[in-house]
Amino acid sequence: MKDYDKITSLFKRKGYVWGPSPEIYEGGLAGFYDLGPLGAMLWNNIANTIRASYFEEGFYEITAPLIMPRKVWEASGHLGGFTDPLTKCSKCGAVFRVDKLIKELHPKEEVDGLTYEEFDKKIEDLKIKCLSCKGPLTKTMPQNMMLRTTIGLDTEAYLRPETATATYLPFKRYYEFFRSKLPFGVFQLGPAFRNEISPRQGLLRKREFSQAEAQLFIFKGDKDKWEKWNDYKNNELNLYSYKAQSKGAGPKKVKLADAIKNKLLQNKAYATCLGIAYKIALDMGLDPKRLRLRQHFPNERAFYALDAWDLEWNSDCFGWTEICGIHDRSDYDLTQHGKYSGQDLSVNNNGKKEIPHILEIAFGIERLLYVTLEQAYEEEKERTVLRLPPMLAPIEVKIYPLLSKDGLPDKAKEVYELMLDEGLFAEYDETGSIGRRYRRADEEGVPFCITIDHQTIKDETVTVRDRDSMKQLRIKISDLEDFVKQALEGDIDL
Repeated sequence: MKDYDKITSLFKRKGYVWGPSPEIYEGGLAGFYDLGPLGAMLWNNIANTIRASYFEEGFYEITAPLIMPRKVWEASGHLGGFTDPLTKCSKCGAVFRVDKLIKELHPKEEVDGLTYEEFDKKIEDLKIKCLSCKGPLTKTMPQNMMLRTTIGLDTEAYLRPETATATYLPFKRYYEFFRSKLPFGVFQLGPAFRNEISPRQGLLRKREFSQAEAQLFIFKGDKDKWEKWNDYKNNELNLYSYKAQSKGAGPKKVKLADAIKNKLLQNKAYATCLGIAYKIALDMGLDPKRLRLRQHFPNERAFYALDAWDLEWNSDCFGWTEICGIHDRSDYDLTQHGKYSGQDLSVNNNGKKEIPHILEIAFGIERLLYVTLEQAYEEEKERTVLRLPPMLAPIEVKIYPLLSKDGLPDKAKEVYELMLDEGLFAEYDETGSIGRRYRRADEEGVPFCITIDHQTIKDETVTVRDRDSMKQLRIKISDLEDFVKQALEGDIDL
């Protein structure tokens, strides 16, 4: 098992994650974090990986405002129903989110889909007290998670708690852009805001966070006709249905075609969305042995949702952790926004007016960033190393002169400029012994280090060191560009 304190200590030292922010003001606010230079680069690499995957599936990117007027959130249901279960210490006033409190103290307890009365019974049965002063806790109550603001003098508005709602609203514009043909898909990458009760899990539970949400607009009767199904029907996913959960059974690897045949999944388009999300996680290098798709219980889903599954990763520090939600939202969203706006959001379907359904894939980018870093973190006898997938590593290659004399720095800078010219993110470093420089690079997750030594001056070869195996090869400078690019893509195994 990995030690969370050691992991976060490395993240801070190496410029991945700092906080809570702002640190200089009384230790910062819980739920807000800074990404340092390496963290910001890793964030961008993760976001761009998802972006490229969505593009590959035919989704187009859009952006929308972060703030929307009250009426939008009334229509979406967020204003009245976007709540978390809260309990408060009767003695010291400390506030806790009930489901997270139970899971923190009793990781094996099931809390999904419980009513407030069932939460209260668990707190009583498990004899849970205030973490701060051991005082008694109040009965569970709802806490709205929306962050309110005012536009101009008196216009009530709210920061978006998700990117999805803002993505739905230009539907008629999309319909025109896609030449009045469905299905079509759009996606949005950007920040969202939630007034979390007591965020306690670092990047996994933030009040300001980033999402990468894709929306497929499709007619109800076409859900078994989406052409992307053929690309995914034979893919095997680790599925954990609510029926298996209720029986105490575990997840099971199932081909999507069999899941449709056995009615584990109700339509091919939604099954394909599960396949897309699962493939993105695998393409990012997440361990398939730690991945599962867990189905929501019927009483856990929103009343309008036809199906909902979470893509989860098994964290050493926090157990099963949601990294993506995949939802069949029916026609609820467009119906609601049509009703509240007074606009007709139905469109032509073979001569009849119909409101499309929406299928959603929703990744949390900081959650992916955390699980990527946790998975990569390894403590070995002689070193600590971040085994980041090369495609995600912030710094792809470091360039070292063996010594700071004999013309080696000048030659090393030539190689450094060559790497930059080829579009690689490289860093030059001549400080400290070569062993210390290797250890620094290992902790930063740099996949390859190139060392220029006296032999380089003689025969134009350099030493390339692989982070994971620590093996070294002599490579001609003229072959270096192709070698490094192929190694980063996994086509060469050192």
